Amino acid sequence: MKLPAPLEAVVESFQRLPGVGAKSAQRMALHLLKEGPGAMDHLAEVLHHAATRVGFCEECGAFSDGPRCAVCEDPRRDPKVILVVAEASNVLSFERTGHFRGRYHALGGLVSPLRGVGPDQLRIRELLRRLEDGQVEEVVLATNPTLDGEATAAWLARLLEPLGIRVTRIGLGLPVGADLEYADELTLDRALEGRRPLGG
Repeated sequence: MKLPAPLEAVVESFQRLPGVGAKSAQRMALHLLKEGPGAMDHLAEVLHHAATRVGFCEECGAFSDGPRCAVCEDPRRDPKVILVVAEASNVLSFERTGHFRGRYHALGGLVSPLRGVGPDQLRIRELLRRLEDGQVEEVVLATNPTLDGEATAAWLARLLEPLGIRVTRIGLGLPVGADLEYADELTLDRALEGRRPLGG
C-alpha cells in the first residue's frame, strides 16, 4: 500500500537526514501522524525557529543563536589555546568531553582540490586575524584523519609556522578515515592528550 502523497513527502524529508533509512523515516512520520496534528505543528514550529535563529558565531564559526557563541562569551575559557576543527558540529563533539577548556575555530570545511574547495573558501583569514594580538600560544589542529583532513592540517601548519605559535595535531586515538562527529568522548579525550607538534 502506498502512503498518501503528503505523508510520503514527510518520509522523503526525513530520509534526507544522515543515518535515516526508508524504514526509520516511515516510522517517524507515522509516529507523528499518530500523535495528531499538534505534534507535526510543534515540529514545524521548532524547525522554523531553529532555521531563523541559529547561525554561526562571528568569532569562531561554531553554532550560535547570537553574534557570539557561549564558548567565545565565556571568560573562563583559555584564550591562549585555539582548537581548529573542520565543521561547527565538531565543536559539539569536543564539548561533550568536558575537558577542553580553550577556544575553537571552525573552518567551515576542508581543503579538497578534488571537490574544488581551496583555502580561500574556508575561514582561514578569520583564524589569522584571531592570532594577530599575540595572545594565542598554541593552535591545535583537530581535522578528521582523512586525506583532506591531513592535507588541511599540513597546509595550516606550514602557514602558521612563521608566526612563532606552537602548532600541534591531535593524537590519532581516532582511526584513519573516522569522522569526529561520531567519535565517543574517551576517544576524543585520548586524541587531545596525544596531540603532537607538526613540522620540524
